[in-house]
Amino acid sequence: MADTQKQYITPEMKAKLEAELQALIDNRPVVAAEINERREEGDLKENAGYDAAREQQDQEEARIKQISELLANSTTERTGVVEGVAHVGSVVHVYYDGDENDKETFLIGTRAASTDNKDLETYSENSPLGAAVVGASEGETRTYTAPNGREISVTILTAEPYDSVKASTPRA
Repeated sequence: MADTQKQYITPEMKAKLEAELQALIDNRPVVAAEINERREEGDLKENAGYDAAREQQDQEEARIKQISELLANSTTERTGVVEGVAHVGSVVHVYYDGDENDKETFLIGTRAASTDNKDLETYSENSPLGAAVVGASEGETRTYTAPNGREISVTILTAEPYDSVKASTPRA
């Protein structure tokens, strides 16, 4: 049996997904009642209301499955994430190509890990940038190839475990 590594998601995203899942589950009886009501209208071949209700049910069930799988395969734990080293679950402050004015702050994780903080981008550990910085220490410079083929150097200013309070405060 293969040991699957769980993907990191922020506690806020976990709560958001759990709330969406519960809302979808709570809506199941409403959708089922709509289907039954439309079924009683008669001929199902030409019943647009019935078709729409069935499509809504299919979409909601697919989303329930998607969220359930995401939650089952994710964690809010950041085992191995330490101050000063970039890991999945770290907020990383960097600058590019030796230009200390070209700074960026981002979270390393999956898109599902993202936060409601519009100023905090999330990069996958499998993206060129994410793969380049994972395991890098503060002050270390690494290079990666951008999708356009350009070589880019990135220097880690700081790397710290994700904290929703700190993450919501932009750094200069």
